[in-house]
Amino acid sequence: MVRITVAISGASGANLGLKLVKLIPKDIEVNVILSDNSKVVLEKENHINIHKNSTISANVASGSYKTDAMIVVPCSTNTLSKIACGISDNLISRAASVMLKERRKLILAVREMPYSTIILENMAKLSSNGVIIAPPVMGYYSEQSSLDDMENFVIGKWFDLLGIEHDLFKRWEG
Repeated sequence: MVRITVAISGASGANLGLKLVKLIPKDIEVNVILSDNSKVVLEKENHINIHKNSTISANVASGSYKTDAMIVVPCSTNTLSKIACGISDNLISRAASVMLKERRKLILAVREMPYSTIILENMAKLSSNGVIIAPPVMGYYSEQSSLDDMENFVIGKWFDLLGIEHDLFKRWEG
């Protein structure tokens, strides 16, 4: 079974993280980490394991628990900075640290803009270590006509990075 960790940090954009979780196919095991600042409540479904960000002993905090990929949606600049500096003071930053040390796929959907030089340096540092920086950026070629369409496009791009098949947006045909 494929295992994916989805971390939701910060409050702004948390609904996009929730929508991503809801759209993940049922045959994929999902571990969800909510930061303390994330004010959203998820109903526990049988394929989702919800972890408190303070539970540093959770399965996803160990390199021996094989997770195929991790995505942080949204990724606050605070979380980005902690990951870039190797600070593991909560479950999100610890799980990301495990992904880095185990050379597993880590995707960060950084949600701030504009980017300061410090944020860009942190993104470049992580990118040079194999982290995929994938902010929620619209692709206008897919003919979105609603907020739902725009969200589906972004989630579809993240699914592409995670290797999850989908039909969430119209692909470019040339």
